[in-house]
Amino acid sequence: MKRCNRLIFALLTLAMSQVVHAAVEPLDRVTVQINEGIILESEVAGMVKTIKANAANAGQKLPSDTALRTQVIERLILTRLQMQMADRIGLHIGDLQLDQTIANIAKEQNISVEDMRAQIESDGTSFAQYREQLREEVTLGEIQRIQVQRRIQVSPQEINNLVSLINEQGLKDVEFQIGHILIDVPSDATSAQLEASTKRADVVLKRLKDGDDFRSIAIAASSGPKALEGGIWDYMNINEMPTLFAEVVNDAKVNDVIGPIKSGAGLHILKIMDARGLQTQEIEEVKSRHILLKPSPILSEERAKGMMDRFLAQIRSGDAKFEDLARQYSEDPGSAVKGGELGWADPNVWVPAFKQALLSLKQGEISEPFRSTHGWHIVQLEGRRTTDATEKFNTNRAHQLIYRRKFNEELQNWLDEMRAEAFIDIFEPEPNRG
Repeated sequence: MKRCNRLIFALLTLAMSQVVHAAVEPLDRVTVQINEGIILESEVAGMVKTIKANAANAGQKLPSDTALRTQVIERLILTRLQMQMADRIGLHIGDLQLDQTIANIAKEQNISVEDMRAQIESDGTSFAQYREQLREEVTLGEIQRIQVQRRIQVSPQEINNLVSLINEQGLKDVEFQIGHILIDVPSDATSAQLEASTKRADVVLKRLKDGDDFRSIAIAASSGPKALEGGIWDYMNINEMPTLFAEVVNDAKVNDVIGPIKSGAGLHILKIMDARGLQTQEIEEVKSRHILLKPSPILSEERAKGMMDRFLAQIRSGDAKFEDLARQYSEDPGSAVKGGELGWADPNVWVPAFKQALLSLKQGEISEPFRSTHGWHIVQLEGRRTTDATEKFNTNRAHQLIYRRKFNEELQNWLDEMRAEAFIDIFEPEPNRG
């Protein structure tokens, strides 16, 4: 009996020790409250860990842990705000669309989905985790397109002015890769706040001119949209970059540091990271036609794809004509009335999935059903031709350049407005007590 009592006492003691141990090791905590949502500390820590691992692999220096944490929290806040907006308008990327996106990515890399999965898992990321990350990326791209494109107006006069410039000068033969650091200045800044921001900009400028690493300084100090990417923007033609950039980089050389330049957002410092030439003498155009179905609460992804499978079978068997089905069913109003005809176009004007489908087809061939950001398509390649940069091409190119510039500017405005209107409460971690 005594032995049994001692055993029970030992088990109770062990159980109590586990409870005490668990009590002092919280699993997670809320770091940020954003409207009705939250960001957990584990999300912040996970993103910091990923950025550090990527930086180590690239031999990239990073700022202090505090500065990096601040930038990560800001990125997560903007991401969460956009995802909340997507939820409010009912934007959801279903599994069928996600599978198609993954298949498109694998095709671009000339590998199978199975090989792509093996590569991802060999890097230590589960394929399920990769799928959810990709679902979020696609959702962000879609919500940005939906919300920002309606804010953009490209007037015929703007296009004509740029076409005239192109005709006078030829297409600009250089694209710039620009590094950007934004020192935030409050919209209603006091003289003391403006002086403090100016001093910060001067310190950043001095460090850059002394040869310090631009990317690590941008991560630590910038309030710009590309801060976590080291402030680096993708290569841009001078006509498609934000107006502020275009006004000052025209005659700049690689490694030139420009600024500070004052705008309504704050003080900007730019660095020309690289420049490269453009090949624009000839373009390959394609002539195509398509049928588009847009999934909705009424038309599910599965039903839309099933309808496309039936259309394709009917066309191949000769039971129906492509143009008749397009007129009856296609949800692209511009082409449906013309039997799905899209005419001659540079394939680069289409979204990536549509462009990729066209480039993989032989003349006269019809694609299998595929998903783009617009919906489910089947597309037929009717012809290819190589042409000079004609006036029509210049007009299309001018529209693209102006649209891209305005999209970048309006995207930042939209994000700033969402953040300003949101309820955001950041809970700083309690200091460790010895």
